[in-house]
Amino acid sequence: MYQEENNPMDGLKVAGVIVGFIALVVIALMCVIPPYKVWSATKKGEAEYMRAEQNRRIKVEEAKANLEAEKLNAQAEIERAKGAAEAIKIENGSITTTYIQYLWVRQQNANSNNKIIYIPTEAGLPILEAGQRESGQ
Repeated sequence: MYQEENNPMDGLKVAGVIVGFIALVVIALMCVIPPYKVWSATKKGEAEYMRAEQNRRIKVEEAKANLEAEKLNAQAEIERAKGAAEAIKIENGSITTTYIQYLWVRQQNANSNNKIIYIPTEAGLPILEAGQRESGQ
């Protein structure tokens, strides 16, 4: 059988190949890493810009929605005022005590969680202390 001799030069060749490979990898990384950092920073900046742009759009849409709500609230208030003016006009411009009592009773009915019982008196005014006694005041 043929037996190979260990040549010291073979070990040096292998070490040279390994060192050469490592040097090649280091040089490749030195060429690749700086452009990657620039690309990565650019992408990060673009993402931040897109987030800021989206947040601005959201704020604009919220402001538009608030403006629309305020316009609708103003229109509703105008319609309520027109209704009240029409009611006064129907009464020939005078508000009677009977109408004021009616409004008070209607307002009490709107607050259904109150347990107030309306008892007319000789003066036509409600007894307000009845509700206080029940609540312990």
